[in-house]
Amino acid sequence: MTSDLLAPLDLAFWNIESAEHPMHLGALGVFAAHSPTAGAHAADLLAARAAAVPGLRMRIRDAWQPRGLLQPFSFGGATREPATHFDPLDHVRLHAPTADFQAAAGLLMERPLERGRPPWEAHVLPGEDGVSFAVLFKFHHALADGLRALTLAAAVLDPMDLPARKPRPEEPARSRLPDVRRLPGLLRGALSDAGRALDIGASVAVSTLGIRSSAALTAEPSGTRRTAGVVLDIDDVHVIRKAVGGTVNDVLIAVVAGALRRWLDERGDGSEGVAPRALIPVSKRRPRTAHPQGNRLSGYLIRLPVDDPEPLRRLATVRTAMDRNKDAGPNRGAGAVALLADHVPALGHRLGGPLVGGAARLWFDILVTSVPLPGIPLKLGGHAVTEVYPFAPLARGQSLAIAISTYRGHVHYGLVADAKAVPDLDVLARAVSEEVETLITACAP
Repeated sequence: MTSDLLAPLDLAFWNIESAEHPMHLGALGVFAAHSPTAGAHAADLLAARAAAVPGLRMRIRDAWQPRGLLQPFSFGGATREPATHFDPLDHVRLHAPTADFQAAAGLLMERPLERGRPPWEAHVLPGEDGVSFAVLFKFHHALADGLRALTLAAAVLDPMDLPARKPRPEEPARSRLPDVRRLPGLLRGALSDAGRALDIGASVAVSTLGIRSSAALTAEPSGTRRTAGVVLDIDDVHVIRKAVGGTVNDVLIAVVAGALRRWLDERGDGSEGVAPRALIPVSKRRPRTAHPQGNRLSGYLIRLPVDDPEPLRRLATVRTAMDRNKDAGPNRGAGAVALLADHVPALGHRLGGPLVGGAARLWFDILVTSVPLPGIPLKLGGHAVTEVYPFAPLARGQSLAIAISTYRGHVHYGLVADAKAVPDLDVLARAVSEEVETLITACAP
């Protein structure tokens, strides 16, 4: 496997990281164990299989010289390349038995990945009950986005029966020099990109007006982490969707809004007038992009109607906001700020990383993201996955991020929070379940 230059957004994630703000994704899979030694066997399997996965050998290394005639802005960038020394035992760790997978995951999520070697880890957590174990996967966001992380994790799980891939048609060889016949089109594209950048910038400025968020969502960071998980029945979500229309995602986002309202009121902060800006990431990945491993993300920005006391009206507000964003497309609006990374030279990412990281709180208040999972069973050493909780990184100045996945008839909410700013994350987790029940009751004839 050869090296490749980090895509601009990957480079941004690499440079905004700090010890207090690690930029790794996580996923906690809970497995049904056949014996008390299942966790130890799982750790052995993960280490053995990781050695054969090329993508897990990739490290990130600084690149201080242009790499070609058409890459003049790579100075100060970084490459993704195979590590000269790779020992899977450095990345797969077996821990002592625990009675609380989420508590253990929170402590592990706050530890940054080691930047000098391939930036990923797998932590095996045997259950004290002897009938379950968990695996926490961590991947740096510069190594993989959600889809790529899923691919890498799946490569060390038991083989899945997937349909055969259609062979790709061969692409013609490309010259290193631009085709002069394409220059007018390239110029029009550059002008269009500039106009889009101005539009995004203006939208961001407007989105900050008239904001009232909650101090609980934007507290000063401590670098600590706490996680929690919630499991919902997908049939309950469909009952709500069929009653009021919209999409499953609309319902899941509205559940977040209602849960935040309950949580803020219960902790005494109050929800009156609170309408935090939620960033909803949108993947722009295509199968034949120039950087198949790189992040290709845009996003939608919506105001969560936390201050609205009516559950069905909250859902209608979310649905309207999401429809408006979809009509405009993922290339415009305040949520598309990630696209601006493509217009910044590599050295600009390196020098401006700390500033960009600190600006996240000016852009959005909470991240709510969906992580797709395959519909077929996932296993490790013959032990079936029963729960999967995705975890998103916390941006600087933000105290809470929520990731959602659907797997085998259930919806899993993975909550990550600053442990000091949000010591009552379990209360918010409980509020998610309560909000679904409230919506079902409100939809009843």
